This record gives sequence, structure tokens and C-alpha cells, in this order.
Amino acid sequence: MNNLEISFDRSRIDFRATSDMIKASYWGEGRSDESHRRAFDNSLCVGAYLDGKQVGFGRVITDYAHFAYIADVIIWPEHQGAGIGKKLIQALLDHPELASVSGWSLRTTDAHALYERFGFVTSNDGIYMRLVRPPRPRSE
Repeated sequence: MNNLEISFDRSRIDFRATSDMIKASYWGEGRSDESHRRAFDNSLCVGAYLDGKQVGFGRVITDYAHFAYIADVIIWPEHQGAGIGKKLIQALLDHPELASVSGWSLRTTDAHALYERFGFVTSNDGIYMRLVRPPRPRSE
């Protein structure tokens, strides 16, 4: 896969394709383009490109010091299984602005094996907690 390029250049991301792919995923159902614009604008985003055409996406929500949360990693269906997801995750973990980050987290229901390759473990240590609540409309 010599022609695979991983880039953090946000201007290269095909917003329409990326938003549509995420909305079609099991975790992105019900999301809007507006919520994706806000989320992408407030995240470190990465794209995967084959011959200049986008085939994958991922992002990290972070304080750039201690905490990073990996989200919305998606590979276009026709390119899955080629190792692109591994390259995206590695690029995020290796990003120089995240070198001091020691606390990484994510949620997945189907990609445990992918993340375990990088040292992620399923949390059931009695420490990790989360709150899931329905989104409220933004006040203008």
C-alpha cells in the first residue's frame, strides 16, 4: 500500500463523504452535518488517502497534555481489511502534539482487536465512569 497517505491537513478532508459515512455507521445514526462540523472543528482530525482520494477518517478530542479520546475512526467499506485503520490509529498515537498524553480512551462495540494491538484494554477496573444523556438543543 505504497500509495497510502495519512494527513492531518483538515482542508483535504471531504466533509460530505466523511459525514455521510459516519451517519451510515452504527454509532453515527441520528447525527447531523451541523454536529459533525462542530465536532470536527473541535478535534484533531486525520484522513487516509489512496492516490489522493480519501478512504478513511478519524479524530481525537484532546487537551493536548493529559487526555485524548479517539472517535469516529472509519474506513470506507471498499477499503476495509487493508490495514488502513491501523495506520490511522498509529498516526494519531504518534502525533507529536500528543506525545505527553498518557490517558487515551475510546468506545467500540466491534473493533476491540484493532485497538488491543496498540495496548488498549477493556475497562472494568471500577474507576472508569461515563454519563450518557440525550443531546439537548443548543441555545442560540
